[in-house]
Amino acid sequence: MSLDEPRPVRPGEELPLPALASWLELQGFTGHLEVLQFPKGHSNLTYLVRVGERELVLRRPPVGSKVKSAHDMGREFRVLSRLAPVWELAPKPLAHCDDPAVLGAPFYVMERIRGIVLRGPAPRERLSEAEVRKLCGEIIDRLAELHTLDWREAGLGDLGKPEGYVRRQVEGWTKRWQDAKTEELPEVEGIARWLAERIPAETGASLIHNDWKHDNLVLDERDPTRIRGVLDWEMSTVGDPLMDLGTALAYWIEQGDADELKAFAFGPTFLPGSFSRRELVGRYGERTGRNVSGILFYFCFALFKTAVVLQQIYKRYVQGFTKDERFAAMILGVHLLSRMAVRAAEKGDISPG
Repeated sequence: MSLDEPRPVRPGEELPLPALASWLELQGFTGHLEVLQFPKGHSNLTYLVRVGERELVLRRPPVGSKVKSAHDMGREFRVLSRLAPVWELAPKPLAHCDDPAVLGAPFYVMERIRGIVLRGPAPRERLSEAEVRKLCGEIIDRLAELHTLDWREAGLGDLGKPEGYVRRQVEGWTKRWQDAKTEELPEVEGIARWLAERIPAETGASLIHNDWKHDNLVLDERDPTRIRGVLDWEMSTVGDPLMDLGTALAYWIEQGDADELKAFAFGPTFLPGSFSRRELVGRYGERTGRNVSGILFYFCFALFKTAVVLQQIYKRYVQGFTKDERFAAMILGVHLLSRMAVRAAEKGDISPG
């Protein structure tokens, strides 16, 4: 199976190499400098930095982004600094720079975790039905494991405000939609109202990743049913763990979903042997002992939130801040996910078909 490999840097997203080399030297990294880019991310920009014999991963905000809360490099670095010593799947952060004069924005570097990353609905890698099923169990079990970590003991007590988290998320993402929309979409407005009218009581607090999906999981090249690392902690916080489960479900397109959704899937979640969303919820409930009977709200919220994220990306494309042509199709995702949320809400089912 093939490892997740970088490619040449996209036009408009190049790094100033002399400035980067000088900064790296101050951090103790010296030698010939080569920079490539991991091409599939849709949010923060991620680069492979080879300096001498070392391989580092550099993360920085997207060009032109004004959504500061989603691209706080210092915060992401602090989370990993505290999490990596207590959880084996967190990448080890190495150095952080908050001076925008170096690269044009704050950034940080971390260790590279080499392995397989499954991307899109039909990845190049081939897994047997038994391997797919075992990987599905690993994915939901590791999420459950994350939610059982003692976040206070890890020094993450100042990461978020769990009280009122769900309400703040609904209100905050509704405002982000208003700020990012480029056209009127009744489905998005409708599901935002549905959520605001049904905000549940908090079910507890845990460290949550907030972007749990296949292409943020690095698999062992010798055993692709085992996760070696979890990437992209930019949206992590302390909050209601069912919000994290809802996000994972929103990314999990299953066999009975519409063909348009399958074509837009972030990961290979409907290969033969895959869990259904109901199976994921059932296994999570078994592993954690949490009451998951109200998961519909969290599923619908996650679909709404993901639609807003895609809208934010699409707006950056419309405004000319990126020339990445993948982003032109993001508006289709906004339509599909918002319609899926409305359908699920109307049917009262996380697998509305």
